Amino acid sequence: MNIQEEILSLLDETLSLNGRGLSFDADTALLGNLPELDSMAVLAVIHAIEERFGIAVPDDEIDGSSFATVGSVVEFVSRLSAH
Repeated sequence: MNIQEEILSLLDETLSLNGRGLSFDADTALLGNLPELDSMAVLAVIHAIEERFGIAVPDDEIDGSSFATVGSVVEFVSRLSAH
């Protein structure tokens, strides 16, 4: 599985999207467009990212633009994984 597929699976599971998340693409808008992704859900997604990818997400790295689209989440995880 590539990072985008992992992210789609993670979003689908964490947000209880019942398979809907698996059909998202890189341009799918998330924060502000997906009702399931509220502030508490963002924290759950961050925790799931840390667990699944074995990375720590520093507080100063968290910002709304990282969760704007599927593609921005993929870039966020890729960047943190490279450290």
